[in-house]
Amino acid sequence: MSKARYLRRMKHALSVTRDQDFAAWYQSVIAEADLAEESGVRGCMVIRPWGYGIWERIQRLLDDRIKATGHENCYFPLFIPLSYFEKEAEHVDGFAKEMAVVTHHRLVGDGKGGLVPDPAAKLEEPLVVRPTSETVIGAAFARWVQSWRDLPVLINQWANVVRWEMRTRMFLRTSEFLWQEGHTAHATAEEAREETLRMLEVYREFSESCLAVHVVTGEKPENERFPGAVATYSIEAMMQDGKALQAGTSHFLGTNFASAQNIRFQNAGGEFELANTTSWGVSTRMIGGVIMVHGDDDGLAVPPAIAPWQVVIVPMLRDGPEDQAIIDYCRDLRGQLGALSALGEPVRALLDLKAAKAATKRWGWVKKGAPVVIEVGGRDVAGGNVSVIRRDRLYREDGKLDSRVMPRGELVDTLQQVLEDVQAGLLARSTEALRARIVPVEDWAGVEAHFAEGVKNPGWVDVRWSKPTGAALDRVVERLKALKLTIRNAPLGQTHRGEGSADAGNCVFTGEPAVERVLIGRAY
Repeated sequence: MSKARYLRRMKHALSVTRDQDFAAWYQSVIAEADLAEESGVRGCMVIRPWGYGIWERIQRLLDDRIKATGHENCYFPLFIPLSYFEKEAEHVDGFAKEMAVVTHHRLVGDGKGGLVPDPAAKLEEPLVVRPTSETVIGAAFARWVQSWRDLPVLINQWANVVRWEMRTRMFLRTSEFLWQEGHTAHATAEEAREETLRMLEVYREFSESCLAVHVVTGEKPENERFPGAVATYSIEAMMQDGKALQAGTSHFLGTNFASAQNIRFQNAGGEFELANTTSWGVSTRMIGGVIMVHGDDDGLAVPPAIAPWQVVIVPMLRDGPEDQAIIDYCRDLRGQLGALSALGEPVRALLDLKAAKAATKRWGWVKKGAPVVIEVGGRDVAGGNVSVIRRDRLYREDGKLDSRVMPRGELVDTLQQVLEDVQAGLLARSTEALRARIVPVEDWAGVEAHFAEGVKNPGWVDVRWSKPTGAALDRVVERLKALKLTIRNAPLGQTHRGEGSADAGNCVFTGEPAVERVLIGRAY
């Protein structure tokens, strides 16, 4: 079949494709997959059950990993006194433009049928709606930590935060979002740095084994550090349009917050020291990454590890006397599949009995990204068969839907392997796509050429870097801004300096001897 004829026969579930308009495609996936919708408040979203189900899976799997490293969950207030932020000047400056502030505790009528803040109900001190919790948790650590015996303190909380964004996009950048934030305190800087990198590795392993999203771990440049941090590390994922997504961060805070919050302890020798602290977090932004890494022109493709339902059974009913036999067959099949295990957990199987046409339900689950869709009609029941659609390979070579008829027993025998193959296959695609689109570049002219106007989906470049600071770094940032670029991170595990090393040569920005290599790209 000719390519032109093949493309004419291909029909996709979404009205806009990735090649036509990636941003519009992204919004279309969110809508058609029933992930989220606008709430009526700019930058805030309603997360619908399928989207929230994915988040619950992320919570469950990541929470298990966090607890396995010795951390305990807790909860801190949504409202934080402004004075807490004022103790840490660099931190408050980094978040000042994004803070939502509560100044009154009551409303009164305005005499015109509306409501206004009651002047008599003004708070003595403004309260900031939590943008992050370092300050309020630091105040608690100051109460909890008295002796070296109280260390380390290892806590985590699942919460919502508010950062008043000017430009918003669902899941990627919203005024309110959900996340986890870990906070720890340690006796030494070495222990705190080890903790920072340990949690970075937890994020890397989670992203790759559960989200099937390959990432690069590395240290952020000075200008990209978390406000008040000594060092910030990130996991960076590449989206299908070549842009980077910072999918998680881990920060070594040194004694900066301990000094501001007076987190001191008496060491074994009887002397008082400042604790070293860390913080680290990932958010619902990860769902945006899953969309842009695994989605296609038919909607979302959810990795089985985080799919609320891994298998969806769709009975093909005709409002006739044979319908009950089909439903009974499907219920029995659901019981069989639910008794299986895959990816270390019981298989999550749903029987969809909604009052809708089978084709409508089939394509609804395709757009949602359910890993496996099983259709059962009267002929299947009579023959002891099922029709199976795998979301990761939706079409045959001729462009038609790849719905494979197989004996019911074969499905039961092979489903575990199918789900594990889908999970592994999605990761392999992500890994190949990222590695293929990181290009070494040896000079600034090469950077300009790579990201020249009109170049589509350029990916990232890998360049030598001398770690400039101060004014020299400011000049680098301005050059990058002109091309809408940022330094993503300096990948960990590099060989530093020395003849024959990966970074031997001069920095593409300063001309000074390079000490490492960094990745540069456009980003969300």
